[in-house]
Amino acid sequence: MANETNVPTAKPTTVEGWVKLLDGVRLPVPQASHDLVCNAIGDNRRSLRDIADLMQDSPALALSVIREANRHTHGSMTTPAENLEVAINRLGLKRTQELLARLPVEPQAGIPKALRQMQMISQHATQQAKGFFASRLARLWQDIHWGSLLFLSPLWPLALTHPQLLEDWELRVIHKGESARKVEKQLFGVRLLEICQALVEIWHLPIWVLQGYRLLLCEQRELVKVLRIARDSEHPLRQQNRLDDDPTLRRWLNQPANTVLLANGLALSAQQAWDSPHSERWQYLTSLYLQIPMHEVQQQLHQQAANSARHHAMPDLWHPAESLIWPCGTKRIHTRLLPAAAPTAEDLAKWRRQCAELLHEPSRFTNAMHLTIAARDALVACGMRRVMILMADRTQTNLRVHQTAGLPQEAAGLNFAVSQSSVLQRLLAQQAQVRLTPANNGQFSALLPNSLRSQFSGEHLLLRSLVNNGRVIMIVVADQAGGPFSELCVQAFGKTAQCIEKALHSFSHRGR
Repeated sequence: MANETNVPTAKPTTVEGWVKLLDGVRLPVPQASHDLVCNAIGDNRRSLRDIADLMQDSPALALSVIREANRHTHGSMTTPAENLEVAINRLGLKRTQELLARLPVEPQAGIPKALRQMQMISQHATQQAKGFFASRLARLWQDIHWGSLLFLSPLWPLALTHPQLLEDWELRVIHKGESARKVEKQLFGVRLLEICQALVEIWHLPIWVLQGYRLLLCEQRELVKVLRIARDSEHPLRQQNRLDDDPTLRRWLNQPANTVLLANGLALSAQQAWDSPHSERWQYLTSLYLQIPMHEVQQQLHQQAANSARHHAMPDLWHPAESLIWPCGTKRIHTRLLPAAAPTAEDLAKWRRQCAELLHEPSRFTNAMHLTIAARDALVACGMRRVMILMADRTQTNLRVHQTAGLPQEAAGLNFAVSQSSVLQRLLAQQAQVRLTPANNGQFSALLPNSLRSQFSGEHLLLRSLVNNGRVIMIVVADQAGGPFSELCVQAFGKTAQCIEKALHSFSHRGR
């Protein structure tokens, strides 16, 4: 019979309080993984390596065993176990069995979605580490593997106890660009990275995990310096010269421990979008670390994401591989993809406030830029992850990007000739909305400018023209990271477009 999962609900406001709460959480283990491992331990023909390999399919089980082994070695002269095989050997099979008997066990579907999503990101990070670093740093593979899998493990119990806090953090910091320090102070009372680092220390997790958190907390200056060099990816010789001029920075970059941080940065940022500024930052750093071109990094990145999805994806979880553009003849990971999560009540409240700003009369907007920024923010608030607002010139022969959200910086400089796209011609001719789906994606994508379509990877996209004084003056392009839309968000998108049109009308008639 499954044990109950202990999930406290009180919200601490100090590092000590969070550590005490999260250290006491017992993470649930999938029933199938638990049964396989128990059977393997009882089979004297199975080696420790066999048992460790089976445990890897359950991140919660692997973490529990490593923590238990290191709890017993704490204070002794023994080095903490940094991988699962060493941990099982330290505990012995009998104590490992006793630990298994104490762990909460649930059917896979009975484990909260937020926890499974976070653990899947960790598994995706491990797959990225394998693809990028396993052959290049073969002697260090065990350290890279376990560091990559366990790097985000301090967030696993947080996903179980306070999933809404993590969702709020993602919405405000990743999608709305608010200051992480400010948001975390409001949500957690302290920096989230400080909580993670403290848990890593008391759990005695692999040293490379601890080094990753120390880097993020205390070595920001070096990270910024390296990132500036990494962005100069089209001039590898100049990059190398700049590193040669600063040997200390070169040694800092080339630490093997950085592989763990890079793999997790790539996997975590991909959850937002493959071409988001966050994702590109980690791609540039990986390119510089490995001294390979960016196009090779992106090719390997997408390939390993697909490999991860084949092994780790679940029907009710979002895996970023689902938003990749798949070549003809390639089998998709899922035949049926679930839509994006519906907005929360808090999200909707923020969206309504944004719309109220647009609808205020008389218009509060001082210029067109002021208005389009508010329009962009309202579209993001309704659940759109990537947004592009195009403005038509007076002759309606060209469309220029006026605002973006969730897209690379270079997208802001794009300009599209209307004559080159029948879809853009149709949208400019009269008020209309086009919705791309897997069924019509091939048809409509071919009729859009390549430079526009390439900004929105995936098979799901919304395009809508907005009218003022009987004339189309603006086209909005938006998606939810390329995956299927939440229908509630589609409805909110339509209402937001109406609010923007009313704001345009009020703005054009101000002072009359």
